[in-house]
Amino acid sequence: MHCARRATTAAGDPTASAAATHESPGRRTARLTTLVRAVPLAVLALVVTAGPAFAHDPPAGGATVQEVAISAVVGALFLAAMVWFVVARRQGRLPVVDRVGDFSERVSGLPGWAAVPLLVAGVSLIVAVFGFYWDVATHIDHGRDDGVFGNPAHWPILVGLIGLAIAGLLSVLLGTEEKRSGSFEPRAGWHVSTGGALLLLCGVIALAGFPIDDLWHRIFGQDVTLWSPPHIQMVAGASLCTLAMWLLFVEAERSRPMLRGGRRWYVMEVMLAGAVLIGLSTLQGEFDYGVPQFRLLYQPVLIAIAAGIALVPARLRLGRGGALLAVAFFLIVRGLTTLFVTGVFDHLTFHLPLYLGAAVVVELVARRVPADRQLTFGAVAGLGIGTVGLAVEAAWTQLWLPIPWTAALLPDVLFVAVPAAVAAGVVGGFLARALAVPGVERQPVPRLVAPAAAIVIVGSLVYPLPTTGADAQARMSLTPVDAEGGEHAHVTVALEPADIADGAEWFNVIAWQGADWWSPDHTRLIDLAPVGDGLYEATEPVPIDGTWKAMVRLHNDRILAATPIFLPEDTGIPADEVPAEAQMTRDFVPDEELLLREQRPAPTWITAAAYTFMALIAAVWVGAFIAGTRHIRVSAPPGPGERISRSRTRV
Repeated sequence: MHCARRATTAAGDPTASAAATHESPGRRTARLTTLVRAVPLAVLALVVTAGPAFAHDPPAGGATVQEVAISAVVGALFLAAMVWFVVARRQGRLPVVDRVGDFSERVSGLPGWAAVPLLVAGVSLIVAVFGFYWDVATHIDHGRDDGVFGNPAHWPILVGLIGLAIAGLLSVLLGTEEKRSGSFEPRAGWHVSTGGALLLLCGVIALAGFPIDDLWHRIFGQDVTLWSPPHIQMVAGASLCTLAMWLLFVEAERSRPMLRGGRRWYVMEVMLAGAVLIGLSTLQGEFDYGVPQFRLLYQPVLIAIAAGIALVPARLRLGRGGALLAVAFFLIVRGLTTLFVTGVFDHLTFHLPLYLGAAVVVELVARRVPADRQLTFGAVAGLGIGTVGLAVEAAWTQLWLPIPWTAALLPDVLFVAVPAAVAAGVVGGFLARALAVPGVERQPVPRLVAPAAAIVIVGSLVYPLPTTGADAQARMSLTPVDAEGGEHAHVTVALEPADIADGAEWFNVIAWQGADWWSPDHTRLIDLAPVGDGLYEATEPVPIDGTWKAMVRLHNDRILAATPIFLPEDTGIPADEVPAEAQMTRDFVPDEELLLREQRPAPTWITAAAYTFMALIAAVWVGAFIAGTRHIRVSAPPGPGERISRSRTRV
């Protein structure tokens, strides 16, 4: 066994290190221990001192001071514990870590530095994914919560993210003294897996999203949207952990090449490929629940990007049927999540994309393009995903998804989603090239291919972002009807101008955040059926009392607008009631003014600084994964004839 306990004697000569720093190891350890112990006390003192500044914040401005204090102390203790584990492990004081690594190696066949982190991360991801979708459904159905500990769905998220960070830490702690493919050497004699280091980075940054999210709420107000920057930080951190786990698995495989082809290993990799697809699909959540707060064009774009990046390497790594198996795992996990979130917890129905059309296309492309032409394979598969694959998804939206795609989307899909799919397929080809199985040659790549693919993907995400309001009015007539659960009304809407909703991506009524916690009927998406020129009727009664928020929503090209039917008084924001009247004429306003009622403006410099900080975190992620996958690729044994091609082109 090549576990890290032998590295404790080979990590560097303590005497030499002490001589270099003119300080004894014992004194250095004592200083570090004192610092670690001081961290929680310092954080607690800071919170107590700063507490009065936040004591009178309204409920829409973040968690209570008590929760902030508890969270800060717990976070500081966790950080201190991580530092202590690293120091103690390097000093040989944690033999139990080696015993766990040895046991996992005997059971799984994988080296301990990979088997233990993969197990911990796998369980943690399942817990976090369940908590994430439960949390999104809870916010859609009930609105904002009271803080970190006021929402039970936060607990599995928190536990899952902590588990991911611990998994990465375990991979680093179980580093060995021997050099191996894909490892790097942060300190003499201590070789750490690249995938494990990326897993630790993603887990820590995702976990840091909790305090950053609360700070964000204090600055900008609470928001009920999945796509706020701190939410993206947490979601993307957990999602990218799946890719880090796949990289870690490949490093382990290359260290045990004689075991490749075993059934257990194949099943594990199918699960990892499916997990990457699940991770890349998380930001589609608002569309899956039917309450998107951005243009519908994002849905096909995100599906195309996820399919290209995940399914291309799945097919090239796993062989025949690999893309279909990855999609099967995706459907099983997401289907079970829907069963729990919707069936057990009685939340709004959680839908999911199909990806089967994309998987079939990838499998068919594999019959024509050889496995050693990874970039060519990715580009051709991406073209099929962006055309045939999205056509299948369009049909699927008509059958089950809450917002069917309309013909109005087609021009933008051809202009944006198809190029995004090709670029994503190329990125998937780069990933497959880095993870290529032994003996497979890696395709030489011109230097501009990677930047071009990145520019296309970024452009496809930026293009749908700008939206406008609508210079329009809605004349509404409300007729009371008998219904259970409070006041309801039959709603008729006359638009001015009459054609403002013609060809719209969606034009409907949403009523949400109004039912009791124990009621299964929390959020209602009600169609508006045309009955005349610019005249529409709601297809079912609309709730108009209590804490319900009922509004007409319109999305037509770049128009994202809404007008209220009924909004309750909210003293926490504060906001006055917008009453429902029998006859009323109301202007359309930008959609987010009603959907994100709790948001508040901040000084321009604070907004710029906050978004710059989040952009820097994203840059660190992207840079780390580019460097990590490149390191794994260049450190892998070359395929047949690859030594010659490496000298002529960038690889």
